[in-house]
Amino acid sequence: MARTLTFSIQDTEYQVSPTKIDRKKLYGWTETIALDDNGNECKMVSTDESGTFIIPKGGTGLGILSENGNWLKRSQLQAVDQNGDPAYLIPSSFNVVIQLERKVSPEEFLNHNITATYQLDDTDESLIEIIGDDIYSFPYNYRDSYDGSPAFLMAAEIPEIGKKLFLMIGALNVFEMISLDKMGIIEDTEEEPDTEDELDFSMF
Repeated sequence: MARTLTFSIQDTEYQVSPTKIDRKKLYGWTETIALDDNGNECKMVSTDESGTFIIPKGGTGLGILSENGNWLKRSQLQAVDQNGDPAYLIPSSFNVVIQLERKVSPEEFLNHNITATYQLDDTDESLIEIIGDDIYSFPYNYRDSYDGSPAFLMAAEIPEIGKKLFLMIGALNVFEMISLDKMGIIEDTEEEPDTEDELDFSMF
């Protein structure tokens, strides 16, 4: 059964079913397959630092070590915030009621890099009317985690279908602005006219 999100706006709750819009489904995809001289498909493997020991796929993994080099289990770890205090675990957006309260401008939306787009199926028409041309934002968590991702809810007109709701997940673009301490001055200098005769290509 597909997971559903529950939105609350104007004292009414609405349930929607997000369907991910995959670029592969829209545009298709290609795959490059490496073959040996006999036409057999090649498989990716790894080697150790010396390059003499072959490690097949699935033969490597990530581990967590303590400061003393001892192996640690994830259950032994504890997330903390910048002050060293225990971090608060935020529940999944699928397990809570999402309050649609914050509207954002198109400029704020465009300041984010969208990493995933979902079409919201089984949407009540009244919710689409309430959203209208506005953009709502809220923190989104696919699963329980310690930090959420900015999410944006908006409606868009689809030809021959009508208005549909879309959910977009992204990350804020952070740009460092660089400027000069002093303003530069461009001197206005007149260029000397070119006194050389123009080339006559019929001469060649």
